[in-house]
Amino acid sequence: EDPDAPPRRGRWAMVGVGTFSAHAASVVLKRVVRRRRPDHPAVRVGVGTPSTLSFPSSHATSTTAFALLAGAVSGVPVASALVPVMLASRLTLGVHYPSDVLAGAAVGAGCAAVTRAAWPSPAVQRMLPAALRDTPEETR
Repeated sequence: EDPDAPPRRGRWAMVGVGTFSAHAASVVLKRVVRRRRPDHPAVRVGVGTPSTLSFPSSHATSTTAFALLAGAVSGVPVASALVPVMLASRLTLGVHYPSDVLAGAAVGAGCAAVTRAAWPSPAVQRMLPAALRDTPEETR
């Protein structure tokens, strides 16, 4: 491993924080929008859900954020394989409309972008424990 590279544990903490934040954002948006899940006799629901609210899909949001952030940290572009499968699964299970999963993916991508932009900032780095900082010496 390159001794000049930032510690990876801090980067993986960024993945966790970004994924959690994306999920939280989707829950807040659900409560603001208050769109009900699909309810039609032709739609067979294949899984239980924690709420009756549908927009945006929290699964799509957090999966997209995780996939983009984990891909950035690991160097493996997992988003192109992981995200479409998650979006399709929410439609196949009958718990979301197409716009729910597309909006969820967009919110997740936005949260991932904000997280990647904010994480290296001096303000964020100062809040982190030393073991998670990108540059421990410079941000104390």
